[in-house]
Amino acid sequence: MDFNRLELRKLIECGLNEDIGPGDLTTNSIVPYNATASACITAKEAGVLAGLPVAEMVFQYLDPAVQFHARASDGELVERGRLLAEIRGNARAILAGERLALNFLQRLSGIATRTSQLVNLVAGEKSHIIDTRKTTPGLRILEKYAVRVGGGHNHRFGLYDAVLIKDNHIKMAGGIARAVEAARRGSPHTAKIEVEVESLAGVREALDAKADIIMLDNMAPEVMSEAVALVAGRALTEASGGITAENIRPVAAAGVDLISVGELTHSVKSLDISLDLEEICR
Repeated sequence: MDFNRLELRKLIECGLNEDIGPGDLTTNSIVPYNATASACITAKEAGVLAGLPVAEMVFQYLDPAVQFHARASDGELVERGRLLAEIRGNARAILAGERLALNFLQRLSGIATRTSQLVNLVAGEKSHIIDTRKTTPGLRILEKYAVRVGGGHNHRFGLYDAVLIKDNHIKMAGGIARAVEAARRGSPHTAKIEVEVESLAGVREALDAKADIIMLDNMAPEVMSEAVALVAGRALTEASGGITAENIRPVAAAGVDLISVGELTHSVKSLDISLDLEEICR
């Protein structure tokens, strides 16, 4: 996985503290401390797998001796009934980590699956599908990872790594030109400057201000086509606002470079994945 494992460990620790607290009351009451078990993680519906290494880290955080054998890989399209992983080790660790591991695995696989579907819908066009900052608080690095696994690309990670001048910034600055000028003075020369516009007049203003990226917000595909022609390669163009599976193909056909889809992370359906004990040894 291509991100900071120390940061991931903190997320896992936070999730386990939230779920287990001072101890798993049910498991610790029923399962002997030295009992071992075998378990299988299985896909209950078809989709693109994402987060299997995260699930492994959950169990090994609870007990480094737990054996986790992946039977599939992130990015793989798995069918219903597919065995994803086999686990063997301390039964208490497996049962205590089950919910958090599945929560990660199901949500990330849901994001990867939906991303893959939208990527396939624009196949043949130059547009890249990208995510937004509409992520679950605390889980952004994982959810944006899942977008990449599904074949999409990442927008900025936070407010710190790129400038995105939106309508409220423009109002505060007194216009697009003033907003871009102020952003250029106040940010590093390495930072890209993107401007959100809602009309062709706004596109012209952003071009005059030499914005690096122009976000075409809630424009009809035919207006986007005019905007792309107007930009003529002088900036990247991004379509945003109300993008769905039903309208994404005409948006891509308008010739935009990027299509940002908030749905990928703010309202995606998790993939159905289960964990079942196969054998218990006392």
